Amino acid sequence: MDLNLSGKNVLVTGGSKGIGKGIAKAFLDEGANVGIVARGLEGLKSAKEEMPEAEIIQADLTDKQEREKAFKEFSNKVGDIDILINNVGGSNGSSTMETPLEDFEAAMSLNYFSAVHFSQLAVPVMKNKEAGSIVNISSVFGRESGGKPTYNSAKAAMISFTKSLADEVIKDGIRVNGVAPGSILHPSGNWQKRLDENTEKINKFVEEQIPAGRFGTVEEVANAAVFLASEKASWVVGATLNVDGGQSKSNF
Repeated sequence: MDLNLSGKNVLVTGGSKGIGKGIAKAFLDEGANVGIVARGLEGLKSAKEEMPEAEIIQADLTDKQEREKAFKEFSNKVGDIDILINNVGGSNGSSTMETPLEDFEAAMSLNYFSAVHFSQLAVPVMKNKEAGSIVNISSVFGRESGGKPTYNSAKAAMISFTKSLADEVIKDGIRVNGVAPGSILHPSGNWQKRLDENTEKINKFVEEQIPAGRFGTVEEVANAAVFLASEKASWVVGATLNVDGGQSKSNF
């Protein structure tokens, strides 16, 4: 299926590894122009070796000025943005009562405020084009308990933000949607680390908690993100799609 993404300018945050890198690859396969932004220079260089067509941008996405600088660099290197993928994220802390407030603030800054800010930077450019797409990568744990409270809270905020921004900008030709992955296995992820540390325990988790009977793949998340960003999803507005093999417990 031709998704009509050839020549589109795509910015992927947290695009040097894991799900973000998979999404960047999927857009490149569709003929899009892709820029990836991440904090670690080594990871960016490694991603560039795998995806020589992609432009790499180094920035600390918890910092407002760094985000503004990164967005400007993307515009200079790639062009006016057509598609924004807010993917950067991470988890910290433990239980609510054992986690300092500063860790909650840090989680919100990385997972949520970065998405809000990049959206604020991208929307005016998209308005000028009267077209654009934003896809926010959240988590099934943004809808229910399961991950760390810092992460759950930030991803829940992202899901709500996706709907509110979508309703605000659809009149300008801009669609905003989200993808909520379940447990995804990739070399740089927490699930791979846990699997290596205690294979029996994690295999039991998969058997009991994921109806499909396996972990999801980066490519399966990327396929959903690319579809939502494309014209083929033209009537999908404000939705956050679970990509989880049936793992989530909530029925919405």
